[in-house]
Order: sequence, then structure tokens, then C-alpha cells
Amino acid sequence: MFTKICFWLMVIGGLNWGLVGLMDFNLVATIFGSISYLARLVYIVVALASIWVALVEVGLVPRK
Repeated sequence: MFTKICFWLMVIGGLNWGLVGLMDFNLVATIFGSISYLARLVYIVVALASIWVALVEVGLVPRK
């Protein structure tokens, strides 16, 4: 369950970066403010989720 949540956070983060790259639009900054602590927290959580999914995929952490 935790890995699935992390996977979807990673997808959401990827979509946000796609919006930044394609249209110069940062959805997280729009919702939470460009320099807010909440926006930074979202970025950190998405980064940690991506690291977790990567560790699961390379086999360093067992799938649950």
C-alpha cells in the first residue's frame, strides 16, 4: 500500500514537471505559493516517494 501511494506521488510529481517544461506552469506553486513551506514540503515528500519507488524497483527494498 505504501509503495502504491509513493508511486502515485511520483506520477503527480512527474506531471507537475511536465507542466513546468511544456507550459512554464508549476501547479504546486500555484496551489501552495511559490516559496511557501507547504510547497517545499510537497517537493520533499514527492522526492522521498520517488527514492522509495526506485529502491523497490531495483530490489533493495522488498515489495509489499
